[in-house]
Amino acid sequence: MQQHDLETQNQAFLGHPKPLKSLFFTELWERFSYYGIRPLLILYMSAMVANGGLGLDRPTAAAIVGLFAGSMYLMTVLGGWVADNWLGQAKSVWYGSMIIALGHLSIALTNIIDHFFFYFGLVLIVIGSGLFKTCISVIVGTLYKEKDVRRDAGFSIFYMGINIGSFIAPLITGLLIKDNGWHLGFGIGGIGMLIALLIFRFSAIPSLRQFNTLRGQENTWNKPVVINTKAPKIVFGFLALVAALVALTAFGVITIHPVAVVTYLTMSICICIVVYFAYLLLFMHLNQQEKFQIIICFILLVAAALFWSAFEQKPTSFNLFANDFTQRHFFGFEIPTVWFQSINALFIIIFAPIAAWLWVKLGKKNKDPSYISKFIIALVLAASGFLVMAFASTLVAKGNGDLVSPLWIVTSLLLLTLGELCLSPVGLSTMTKLAPTVIRGQIMGLWFTASALGNLMAGLIGGHVSANEIDNLPTLFMRCVIALAIGAIVLWLLKAPIKRLMNKTESVSPQSNMETL
Repeated sequence: MQQHDLETQNQAFLGHPKPLKSLFFTELWERFSYYGIRPLLILYMSAMVANGGLGLDRPTAAAIVGLFAGSMYLMTVLGGWVADNWLGQAKSVWYGSMIIALGHLSIALTNIIDHFFFYFGLVLIVIGSGLFKTCISVIVGTLYKEKDVRRDAGFSIFYMGINIGSFIAPLITGLLIKDNGWHLGFGIGGIGMLIALLIFRFSAIPSLRQFNTLRGQENTWNKPVVINTKAPKIVFGFLALVAALVALTAFGVITIHPVAVVTYLTMSICICIVVYFAYLLLFMHLNQQEKFQIIICFILLVAAALFWSAFEQKPTSFNLFANDFTQRHFFGFEIPTVWFQSINALFIIIFAPIAAWLWVKLGKKNKDPSYISKFIIALVLAASGFLVMAFASTLVAKGNGDLVSPLWIVTSLLLLTLGELCLSPVGLSTMTKLAPTVIRGQIMGLWFTASALGNLMAGLIGGHVSANEIDNLPTLFMRCVIALAIGAIVLWLLKAPIKRLMNKTESVSPQSNMETL
């Protein structure tokens, strides 16, 4: 009877384990909260004060957007460490949800009380997301055994849930700010986060417990990997430091220059990533197989950072291009600028099930492309998307700022979306599979660091779309094309050496679960 119940649970949600359903909707509403406010940020900060905005110049506003998103992903390293050493995955998601909800409440109070609450809310969302993002992905990974061919498909379905939330959110906030001002658009995200919190607490956790009980498996997501008695002191010390910086900035004791901060932070993160991976390889006492898996993770992380540096220009350069140079009037109705941010999510909703089906079908025939191959395809598609934007910006420059068809952005986003499907869910799946158990949360955090780097670099690039810099637009987008193409070529050249190293590793460790590249 128990075996029958297990089989039912194991196929309960679109052929996947039942807990995936609750995790799917938890992530959906958390992403609703995030993507509800993200496209508003650069428009709100660069809007004139008379129009209810902050009146910042575009490079500064774009840098803040990049710093916000980059810091959020960077915090996942600390969030993964906290989960591994103190709270466990479930409690990290729970506390992270509450902190994110408070952040949205703070931002919603901006125009009512003071602009300080806008920046304070961003800080809270960064901290909460650091706990939430890493851990919910790790929990999804625990639903599948090592050689389960459904793993990539499961993450693709999970990723579709992310994009349903990100599709709905800009549509709602775009209408709300049009008629009711900025604060209501910001506030709706907090409602989404509260829904996510309730789903996780009262649906996901009971479902996970039941599933693991039937499977006879310990609830590894419910407790830390190791007990580190110093972890609480480190966490509260970090929070005290953040609070001090926020207070000093609020009272004008220190002044922050966002562009400079993003520039130095980007360089510092690159150095820290290299040093940290060197530490893992040299001092973590990993065996040969685990060291090779760490090397693969590093290579994929670098490729992902390059991809995200282009992809994450959606809320900056793409958003500004849609606002300034795209024809948005049809039959007397003006399409809100932020609605273009829903296009990527719509394409994900359409194509994620197709991708999930394709990976499973190819996997059953042992023809599934390797992770490296999927990453190469992603970079090529992203380069193609930016080539489309280069052509569109050339038309704008030659027409001295004339508006162009929205189909240019739509086509570019389609190519970027197809690249995203080859990289993001597959990358999540790869990290949960390759990461040694004792540091799995930290490796997931490092994976999200690639997104942090991408957002930071996109913030530096994306603020230079304006009527004053029309002639530079084609060059701006072509530089992205060249960088992505070079990345794809380098990754392709690395395939053969990686395959030889892997074969050598498998000869030492026959039990390796790594796939052929």
